[in-house]
Amino acid sequence: MANELILIIEDNEKNRKLARDVLQFKGYRTIEAETGEVGVTLALEQKPDLILMDYHLPGIDGIEAFRRIRGNAATAHIPIMAVTASAMPEEAKKMKDAGFDGFQTKPINVKEFMQAVAEVFSAKAAK
Repeated sequence: MANELILIIEDNEKNRKLARDVLQFKGYRTIEAETGEVGVTLALEQKPDLILMDYHLPGIDGIEAFRRIRGNAATAHIPIMAVTASAMPEEAKKMKDAGFDGFQTKPINVKEFMQAVAEVFSAKAAK
């Protein structure tokens, strides 16, 4: 694997940098957005292989960005993993109920994070 394109939608620069650096070190290509709106636009333009989405974003939140991406036939198939600092059970349930393909809490554990990314790609390949 690797060389897949991953869209990171994250408003915190340090969190974006950590995800980018770890993913690029493992051979993935990355593009980034700081807001849900820009993330939706990039998803439509670039059609990444995976989207990592923060839940709390300026402008539209991660759930709304998720709905817009999934609501477009051109991007509906792209796996989207929630990456959020909120570990509250009710928010995790909201994201699961919305249909996210995975969930990681911040601060990320690099090993668990990379394992979750690999699992999303394995599930996508099995379809």
